[in-house]
Amino acid sequence: MLAKLEPALPAGEGWTYEPKWDGFRCLVTVDGDVSFVSRDDRPMMRFFPEIVAMLEAADPGAFVADGELVLVRDGGVLSFEELQLRLHPATSRVQKLSTEIPATLFLFDLLRDGENDLTQRPLSQRRAHLEKLAARLGAEPVPEEPGVLGPGPETRLTPWTDDLAVAERWYADEGWLGEDGIVAKRADQTYQPGVRGWVKVKHRRTTDCVVGGYRLSKDGDGVGSLLLGLYDGDGNLHYVGHTSSFKAAERRQLLEVLAPLVGGSGFGGDARSPGGQSRWSAGRESSWVSLDPVLVCEVTYERVQSGRFRHSATFVRWRDDRDPRSCTFEQVGAEPPPWWGEA
Repeated sequence: MLAKLEPALPAGEGWTYEPKWDGFRCLVTVDGDVSFVSRDDRPMMRFFPEIVAMLEAADPGAFVADGELVLVRDGGVLSFEELQLRLHPATSRVQKLSTEIPATLFLFDLLRDGENDLTQRPLSQRRAHLEKLAARLGAEPVPEEPGVLGPGPETRLTPWTDDLAVAERWYADEGWLGEDGIVAKRADQTYQPGVRGWVKVKHRRTTDCVVGGYRLSKDGDGVGSLLLGLYDGDGNLHYVGHTSSFKAAERRQLLEVLAPLVGGSGFGGDARSPGGQSRWSAGRESSWVSLDPVLVCEVTYERVQSGRFRHSATFVRWRDDRDPRSCTFEQVGAEPPPWWGEA
């Protein structure tokens, strides 16, 4: 189940709130064997062997849970950058990192408990079952004091509240536990895979975009800007803007990283592309290099106007855990415009 980005927390009877963790979303299945997969169905077990061993040792019985893999550093600070280091192709490196920077699993929903399918039950009932599962796992609730969490490996039960004032306090304290916002959910809502039935409010207005191409820097020895795209409902990748917030060394490095992807499909067909002069380009050079659309990055942006970012977006980080096809206009609460004449 997914969440729609909104600028403010919804209020009223029936709403509940919980922290939005900054990690890798995953579905955890324990049924004889232990498995957990990312949002794009990527198996994550080999990257987090300490979590597999922890769940196997707990022997809690069969279940399917929704959760987040995070990395907690000393002092209770969450580090997404170090978490990304765990996605390493070498088994020896993964094993080394699993002891040096072990992960923590936060559980926030339960889809199946034993033979009981809970997806058609309201969230309030699923949470009651989740609390019982947490007890079997020995998973403690997340404390509300900053700095109390320590490094993993461990399993934690995500806190939730139906008190808007508490949720606003959680949201206002950006240093609380390293969370990057709040997720609001209806207590009576069933679990709906693939549906953006929850609401998320982030400290920063961010979204994940597909990199469909790039423009060279003025001197030609590096990437001047990455060209960003979002998919419409028909599977077309539309150009929505660019990001150019890179240092000189990063621009040269990007050129090397992107070289194997040059010539890919990028933008085109029935989609809006970055090519051509328009009132946006003001006579500037508009040539660009098309890329195979397999890379995803997170960017911050001000607002979306006419199906594109009103101003240049700011690069935040790469999102190796995201399926490019999941980066749609629905993320930003907008629709692609019905015309593609201007870049």
